[in-house]
Amino acid sequence: MSSRDLILGRVRRALADVRRDDTPYEQAVRRDYVREHGGLSADETVELLAENLADYRALVHRTDTDGLAEVIAGLLRAHGSKTVLVPSGLSEDWLSATDLPRVPDRGESTAHELDRVDSVVTACALAIAETGTIVLDGSPDQGRRRITLVPDHHVCVVRVPDQVVSSVPQALELLDPARPLTWISGPSATSDIELDRVEGVHGPRTLEVVLVTGGDGQG
Repeated sequence: MSSRDLILGRVRRALADVRRDDTPYEQAVRRDYVREHGGLSADETVELLAENLADYRALVHRTDTDGLAEVIAGLLRAHGSKTVLVPSGLSEDWLSATDLPRVPDRGESTAHELDRVDSVVTACALAIAETGTIVLDGSPDQGRRRITLVPDHHVCVVRVPDQVVSSVPQALELLDPARPLTWISGPSATSDIELDRVEGVHGPRTLEVVLVTGGDGQG
């Protein structure tokens, strides 16, 4: 008997006296919980997002569509970036105010190559106000998951209020579960047993979120 057969046999014996339930999971789990809190307006929801992003130590910036390129260029300049990684579907207008060398999002890029990139600029799928969370889904303007995990500096653009939802349940209704979802709540951080906070272990040490209003944010 193989190890697999042995394990499956133990599972079958453990379930022998469990009544069979054909109710699909989606129907078996009650979902009558509160979907959002407070009934905030669109503007109030954006303010809550900004507050919670800052609470997680993300750096929050605000601009309109016309000023977006200058804001991004200023953030890259302030960070001292010499290169910027760009997803294939990112609007070129967003980077029109900087002449930094562009690093394309390539499937064959190694972790060492990505680690040498100074900054990455992406859009997002949506943002959740109550948790201060940015969600990426691998769309062309966001690129592969690893390009936002390896470089040390991530600039993420959120179109407000269109891409902002109040709660996680609302976000789940809009996201495609078949896509590679990345949920980001602030820069990467972890604490050891002494509660010493260390940033940058599992992702970028610096997360800068640009809340852009006006138009569709695509230049």
